[in-house]
Amino acid sequence: MNVKCTFKGLVLLVSLILILAWAPSSMASQKMLIGSTSASSSHYGYFVAVSQVINEKVPGLKTSVVETGATVDNLRRFSRKQIDLGLVTTNVLSQAYAGKQSFKGKPVKSKLLWVYVIAPQNVILRKDAGIHKISELAGIRFNPGLKGSATEKTSEAVFKALGIQPEYVRGSTTDIVSAVKDNHIKGYVKSGSGLKLDASSRDISTFTPITILSLTDEQKGRIRDDLPEVSIVDVPAGAGPGIGPYTTWGFAVACSASPELDDQTAYEIVKAICEDKTVQATAMSSVKGADFVEMTLKYATSPIHPGAIKYFKETGAKIPAGLAE
Repeated sequence: MNVKCTFKGLVLLVSLILILAWAPSSMASQKMLIGSTSASSSHYGYFVAVSQVINEKVPGLKTSVVETGATVDNLRRFSRKQIDLGLVTTNVLSQAYAGKQSFKGKPVKSKLLWVYVIAPQNVILRKDAGIHKISELAGIRFNPGLKGSATEKTSEAVFKALGIQPEYVRGSTTDIVSAVKDNHIKGYVKSGSGLKLDASSRDISTFTPITILSLTDEQKGRIRDDLPEVSIVDVPAGAGPGIGPYTTWGFAVACSASPELDDQTAYEIVKAICEDKTVQATAMSSVKGADFVEMTLKYATSPIHPGAIKYFKETGAKIPAGLAE
């Protein structure tokens, strides 16, 4: 009898070991990569905070952040299955989902998870460049945004719509900040951190006086006509020390998902992010007090992930037509 019990015990032990060895991924710690942007950007720090929230609040899921070329690069990485979540801008995500512009014939069916901030595209110049109007950028050595980013693509589209052709200089944020400081180029376009200057722009302004160019009424009209997915943003005084009010173009910045992300994981991630009130706000002050559900439903221009929609409905939100596909 004791021999039989011992044998049965061994069989059960071996069976348990085999079950654990071949357990589905849902029973093990799932690892995911988050594509962000340049490490010098405040948005990179935000996604480090996002990773922290997910790791602490979503059981069985471990994420880490990788530096990338921002939106366009992240969308292409989704296609190559190199990342699971990523920073995107709503306008370029919409183009990618529909297979338009630079994604023509190669759509990326990435669905939105949440919007966390509006991003005015600041046209920043060295003050000593003597440039006071956007039209005066024609022929000027100028950076349209981080190489491969939504800022770069959108800036080029805006300048084309306005009939302006600067002499574009490409590079990473770090390279371009150094080039502006050293007066090798006169300025650049950089996404703001909410309605404030981002860290790289503040870095430049510490020792190099800057000015921010504003759109004219005629230019705003052209952008609305030619690029309806791009928002016109009125920025109040105080974006930076000594900076008055100005008007520029912009879009919302968000987190989107790989087409392979399942509904339940997306739901758990979005729930954790939307209910966090401290970690993300500490990393990026512009998200303090932000209602991610409201912002997502207001600024989304392409389908929202079903997992996110499930959480949004639990909060009592109504999903606009066209955002649930």
